Amino acid sequence: MKIVFTGGGTGGHFYPIIAVAQKLNQLLVREKIANAEMYYLSTEPYNERMLFDNNIKFKAVTAGKRRTYFSVQNFFDFFKTGWGVMKSIFQIFALYPDVVFSKGGFASFPTLFAAKLFRIPVIIHESDSAPGRVNAWAGKFAQKIALSYADAAQFFPSGRTALTGNPIREEVLRPSGRDAFKELGLDPKIPVLLVLGGSQGARAINAQMETLAPKLVEKYQVIHQAGEANMAEVETTVKGLLGGNPNASRYHIYGYMDSETMKLSAEMATAVVSRAGSAIFEIAAWGIPAVLIPITESNADHQRKNAFAYARAGGAVVIEEANLGPNILLSEIENLMQDPSKRATMISSANEFARTDAAEKIAEQIVAVLMRHKGIK
Repeated sequence: MKIVFTGGGTGGHFYPIIAVAQKLNQLLVREKIANAEMYYLSTEPYNERMLFDNNIKFKAVTAGKRRTYFSVQNFFDFFKTGWGVMKSIFQIFALYPDVVFSKGGFASFPTLFAAKLFRIPVIIHESDSAPGRVNAWAGKFAQKIALSYADAAQFFPSGRTALTGNPIREEVLRPSGRDAFKELGLDPKIPVLLVLGGSQGARAINAQMETLAPKLVEKYQVIHQAGEANMAEVETTVKGLLGGNPNASRYHIYGYMDSETMKLSAEMATAVVSRAGSAIFEIAAWGIPAVLIPITESNADHQRKNAFAYARAGGAVVIEEANLGPNILLSEIENLMQDPSKRATMISSANEFARTDAAEKIAEQIVAVLMRHKGIK
């Protein structure tokens, strides 16, 4: 039996696939389904170690982006996608999987096209409150459509959607069982502000944090994930601004945080400042009151829609990037850090929003398809 995963080559697509694969491996053992093979078809492996650890084989797919703005690259990418579709038809025919699970994104289109052509069962997952182009198209023929936001149901055929939440890896959810303050060298008596800019960092957030650093360290400890490409610049600026400040050691800058460091940081955090991508679901699962700053130019305005959907659920406040300034950001941070009652309400709302069994629910649907095929063959 064969299972194919596909999705765009970003962390927002890749890590939920890994979360589903982790649960799927457990269910395959429990259901005594032997010789099941798993494949990941995308433009890049993203994290080869995680694929290997979860018994997933990578196969490269050629795909081009379809940009919503004028670009000469759209012309070349049209032919790239066409070639990718032809290649995927041969790949899927050779594999002939029992089921395809897709997270969407431009890199998933060739695989989904081939699966539709060969009438292979498809299950998709939509992470955003409004679907991207590929998932909106795939929703017309997918057997099951898993959703992170209830708002997305209106864009898909009724009767085939299920509100599952976003799949989160076990290592991110599982408590560390360690003294987070001791591990990261922080003072347990001083509140901690966690700042997340996504896997590549966020220049808009970094710029505000640089300005606010001297004021923040007066009252708080800061863990700032600035992005590997931005770390040297942010570190130089912050060190310059905090030069001679007796509380300079309270500001901790990371380029990239692995799962363990992220989890320890989350266990200490009093509040978090973050972008509004897939990190929302981890923040909700951790139960941290949040200030969300969505990317202005995100595809189809997804981040803004996600941020306000989560804010309506009560887990966050939102600052639109057009309104972002140091005084506004500091005010929102202070409102959370200084108001235990407000934080308690937001924590409760976050816990209600978080659906930590999403990966298991999706894995169960994949196994159900496999079992039906097993009965037929």
